[in-house]
This record gives sequence, structure tokens and C-alpha cells, in this order.
Amino acid sequence: MAWRHLENREHASNYERRRAMMALIEAGTPVGIVACAEGKTVGWCSVAPRETYRKLSQEQDHSEAGVWSIVCFYVPRASRGRGLASALLDAAINHAFAKGARTIEAYPVDQASPSYRFMGFRDMFVARGFHEIGMAGSRRHVMRLDR
Repeated sequence: MAWRHLENREHASNYERRRAMMALIEAGTPVGIVACAEGKTVGWCSVAPRETYRKLSQEQDHSEAGVWSIVCFYVPRASRGRGLASALLDAAINHAFAKGARTIEAYPVDQASPSYRFMGFRDMFVARGFHEIGMAGSRRHVMRLDR
């Protein structure tokens, strides 16, 4: 829920965040994809239409249609370094385009970044054809992939 609209975001409890996420899902709002292995959820990627998130960069043009955003990955520490984030990114790209995205926007950081690492690493997006169009703050690159 870090990039979603949520009243009192800074002070919301885990229960309130969970309840807000469930409300989005129940309303049919796209929220992301999960990775499963052996019947268990082993990872997550938040990918959805950009308008379902709060403002992600200063230069964001709200008049654009068909833009989906990839804003978050969750891979458990024990599973990192095995390609799960890359597999989630590939699946997120396929999912967004299958659901009608014309452009996918992401906000990854450099490998050495001390924060926002949950948004993915820039090189992973470059390897899939994303190109940089600017910065969101001092660490997050704004990158796009067009269909």
C-alpha cells in the first residue's frame, strides 16, 4: 500500500493496510501479481494502471491513457538471487500488455541505492527494453516500455 491512496498512510496499522488492499481487490481494482511455487506464494509485484496509485513522479502527465506502473517487488530474503524478481518483471510486463496497457512505467533504482530497493533495479528494466525518461527524486529512475 506504500504507493496507493490511503488516508493516514504514515500511521495506518498493518490491519488497516490489509483491509484497504482487500477493498481494492473486492472492487475489481488491479493490484498486482503473485509468484507461486509448490502451492505457496513466493513473491509479489505491484503492477496496475497508474491512476490507481498516488502521484509517482513530479513530471507525471495525468492526461495520458493506457499507462500501467510497476512500483514494488517482494521476494523473500531466502529466495533472492535466484531470478524470481526477473521472472516477476517478465510476468508483470505480459500481464499489463494483456490487460490493455500501451505503456509501462517503472521507478527502479541503481543497485547501490540505500533505499527504494523494493522498486527493482534499473539494469533489470534496461535488459527488457525500458528507456529512461527522467528521475523521481534523487534515486528513482522513471523508465518506460512502450508497446
